[in-house]
Amino acid sequence: MYKAQLRWQTVVTLLALAMTWGANMAFIKFAAREVAPLFMAGLRSLVAAVFIFLYMRRRGISVFPSAVITGHGAIVGLLFAAEFALIYVGLQYTLASRTYLLVYTAPFFAALGAHFFLKDDRLNWWKGTGLVVAFAGVALLFVRKLGLPTSESLKGDFMALVAGALWAATTLYIKRYLTGQTRPLQAVFFQLFFSFPLLLGLSFLTESPLMSGFSMLTGISLFYQCIVVASVSFIFWFELVHRYPVSLLHAFTFFVPVFGISISGVLMLGEVITTRLVLALCMVGLGMIMVNHRSGKDPHVRVHDTLPSR
Repeated sequence: MYKAQLRWQTVVTLLALAMTWGANMAFIKFAAREVAPLFMAGLRSLVAAVFIFLYMRRRGISVFPSAVITGHGAIVGLLFAAEFALIYVGLQYTLASRTYLLVYTAPFFAALGAHFFLKDDRLNWWKGTGLVVAFAGVALLFVRKLGLPTSESLKGDFMALVAGALWAATTLYIKRYLTGQTRPLQAVFFQLFFSFPLLLGLSFLTESPLMSGFSMLTGISLFYQCIVVASVSFIFWFELVHRYPVSLLHAFTFFVPVFGISISGVLMLGEVITTRLVLALCMVGLGMIMVNHRSGKDPHVRVHDTLPSR
């Protein structure tokens, strides 16, 4: 079993992850000046996979515990690769603001999927309303930037929407087939190890040149993406996936675009804090309070303090 309500320590961890992923937007933009996007994503998975592999070997953790688990891990990696491939390719057809909004429909897909496919993770009135309030806060950030769709932008919009569904599907798949059967480190490794061949393969087929230079800023940006995000933050994320309902965890990803605008835009790229940004943050925060609300009358709620033994 897993915990059905988030404690304050977990909330702080999720906010830290949202800040980390939000800042990542600026680092991707910095590195994209000299590195092709799909190649960057594939390189990130490759470097992080090597890092996690060495860490697992040092701790004596089995990399491929069984053929069945490895098969599930391969599916997770392919879902992850497809998600990022769709995001990067879709950005060629539609606006980044539209992509942000559509990718962050993932919490809705996660909540619906968890309701039907996972035990003890049901969608209720409070949780559903909280998701809507939080999503409205994210939409508020981009309402003037969305514009009217064209026939070409609709292609990119569809890719972004599918990417959001794949993000949710990856988490749901891990929750159903790997939680309790693997350690969080193994789930992280599977996602990275099985995704980099597809991402790099797509890059070699569609992108040229792969790199046009390599400045110190590019090196720092790649380190942040490979080690801080794809290695360290993913370890924390998958540890939480093994402990908590995915609908609660995915709901907190609404903070990522808000922090992306405030950290990447304001602090790193010199943009201005607006009333809309503050209001969006308040709406997302209110939505998360509602999502994390637990009624004592909810028959599906069962709280457990520890992970199941392996």
